[in-house]
Amino acid sequence: MSHAIRPVLRGLLCGESGLVMVIENEYFAQECDNLMAKGSKVRVSDPIIELPVKNTSRHGTITAVSMMKDEGPYLLEWVAHHLAVGFTDLLVYTNDCSDGTDDMLIRLQELGLAHHRRNDIPDGMKPQPSAIKYATREPVVQNSDWVLVFDADEFLSIKYGDGTLDPLLDAVTEQGASGMVITWRIFGSGGVVDWSRDMVTEQYLMAAPAMWNKGWGVKTLFKYDPNHWRLGIHRPKLLNKTLDTDYPNTVKWLNGSGREMEEYFKFRGWRSITRTVGYDWAQMNHYAVKSIDSYAIRKFRGNVNNKADKYNDDYWALQDRNEVRDDTMLRYSAHRQAIFDGLLADPVLNRLHHAALERVEARLNTLKKSRDYADFVANLKSASTVPISQVEAKPPKPRDPAEIAKLMSDIESRVTETAKAERAKPPQERAVLPQDSVVRGPVDVSADVPLQWFANHAVELPSDPRLFPPPALIQIEAGKFERNLARNLPSLVPENGRYLELGATSGFAALHLVKTRAGVAITVQQRDAGWQGALAMIATYNGQSLTIETAPPTDLAQVAPDLLNLADPGYRPHDLNRLLAQHRPATILFTGPFWCAHHGDLTKYEAVLASHGYTERLPLDPMIVAGYRIVRDAP
Repeated sequence: MSHAIRPVLRGLLCGESGLVMVIENEYFAQECDNLMAKGSKVRVSDPIIELPVKNTSRHGTITAVSMMKDEGPYLLEWVAHHLAVGFTDLLVYTNDCSDGTDDMLIRLQELGLAHHRRNDIPDGMKPQPSAIKYATREPVVQNSDWVLVFDADEFLSIKYGDGTLDPLLDAVTEQGASGMVITWRIFGSGGVVDWSRDMVTEQYLMAAPAMWNKGWGVKTLFKYDPNHWRLGIHRPKLLNKTLDTDYPNTVKWLNGSGREMEEYFKFRGWRSITRTVGYDWAQMNHYAVKSIDSYAIRKFRGNVNNKADKYNDDYWALQDRNEVRDDTMLRYSAHRQAIFDGLLADPVLNRLHHAALERVEARLNTLKKSRDYADFVANLKSASTVPISQVEAKPPKPRDPAEIAKLMSDIESRVTETAKAERAKPPQERAVLPQDSVVRGPVDVSADVPLQWFANHAVELPSDPRLFPPPALIQIEAGKFERNLARNLPSLVPENGRYLELGATSGFAALHLVKTRAGVAITVQQRDAGWQGALAMIATYNGQSLTIETAPPTDLAQVAPDLLNLADPGYRPHDLNRLLAQHRPATILFTGPFWCAHHGDLTKYEAVLASHGYTERLPLDPMIVAGYRIVRDAP
């Protein structure tokens, strides 16, 4: 992908009226000629600067489609960022702007950096659907190879490769896919109250946990074909004439981690679910609230979709999530800033940008003088203290299964019914996929956030999506976290016995044993500093002090556990064989990240177990654990 820039001469011209700054090659040359003809001296003082130009891509035309209303203070950052990401075309529809957003876009169009269109809204239609309808017929879109529809408060963050679209699309197309479903990541205020001219992507680095399902709206980057698709706000929709053809069978979309999406999403849905969410390759950063001052400006200016009272305290509580730090946007800082500075080198954009800032700051000063502003701020600060487990996300409208069934095409019904039939089979007739009891990968609990705690058997656990995925959170709030394991665990360790957990995460099993099995010697091990912090937090809340070993024992015989709980996914069959050659515990459990990562390779591990005498599999819930007992008369 080419991120081309063009040199622009900047000069200070000495004329009769004093010094005049002139930018742009053609303007500069013309003004030089005019002044010199009058006998004035011309002095070029500043170095050559850079103005961005249209990107090119080996994947053709990659178009971002958006709709805006009064986004003047943020527009140039949004443009600079998405030029840095690598979009070749930016198409923006505006309606009812009062801050120069439309004029800025017109100037960007003159510079060849964006396409601006008026969103003339028909009676009875909302602005966003109106813009989508226009965009579907727009030649810029019709001629695009790839399209992504997203809003002005959304910024694409690519973690794959160098952070640009070309390597990402290389990876997508190498899998034979024609699209990627990119999940929102909700970014909160980070405790920022005051208005600032600093970049949004640099100011707000605190976000909702990745596994918080109330923030799982999506946007879809897809290969566009006007003969089969029409645009949608969250994902494109198949044309009716296409539904009952073979075309849907050729559609393959990936999630944000590069894994294939489920069949149903070809036809409907606007949110990720536990089985489809992924952030490893890309995410859509959603800055819906920003600072309290910024939120006030947005609340009182209206919104692009004319939703009454959208920006209330409940919406703030939903969107002001600051549980974890996510600074992946900083990878773009230098390139984004260079493009932003280049945009401001244009005198027209410079004037319009600063006029928009001054206009919004004057509006904010007026708002702050009202008697209600202090109450407004106090209410938002109170809403920020709502624990994440208590936040409600109200759907746009209630689901009606009967109405959905009516809308489903025959082909979609066949796909759905096949999936239902497979899920309805008894466990012994279908593959049972383990359920993640904790989130995958590193965690961070350093932020002090409000949490709800729930009694689960003998242990109090937090409803904390930084640590637990949605199904586990449901179980925690019902007091049923890993219920089958908790019920059986005490009987698997003898009185005054020894318990070792390698790769401990939540510490639930160890803490449960502390409280239910007298005299058990507990050893827990975890390499990751984030999970060490989580273990300590949960243990402290439960009035316990677990000693956390950072490295596994070099010789299992040194600990000589009666029960080995293997949760670390880094152990391979040869590692297990090495451990059992050192010491053979009476019982071995595969749990947590290990069980989820290696259930597909179970036969390899079972072969190792059998060679050491573990031939009895325990009747435990395979969704969360596989347990084996040694037969002592084995060689």
